[in-house]
Amino acid sequence: MHGHDSTQPVRATIWVRGKVQEVGFRWWTRARAMEIGLTGYTSNLGDGRVQVVAEGPHADCERLLALLRGPDTPGRVVGVTEIWSATGDGYDSFALR
Repeated sequence: MHGHDSTQPVRATIWVRGKVQEVGFRWWTRARAMEIGLTGYTSNLGDGRVQVVAEGPHADCERLLALLRGPDTPGRVVGVTEIWSATGDGYDSFALR
């Protein structure tokens, strides 16, 4: 693998910290991901974070990541952490869990 190809499908697993539960954050994230054309899911974690798993071209996952770090999210984001990996089994759509 020589560098990353922005068209190759990847998986971004993202954790969002802050006031991001009970504010419509998962619905907002799902809508943005579907507009971009990503598949995966978003779910609330027991520690107050929201987890987002997005699969699609690297550049599209980067677009979602930029939106999650941007000023227009519901609630108040204080931190976003991500790890990149190869895609898994793949998802049919973008789900709320």
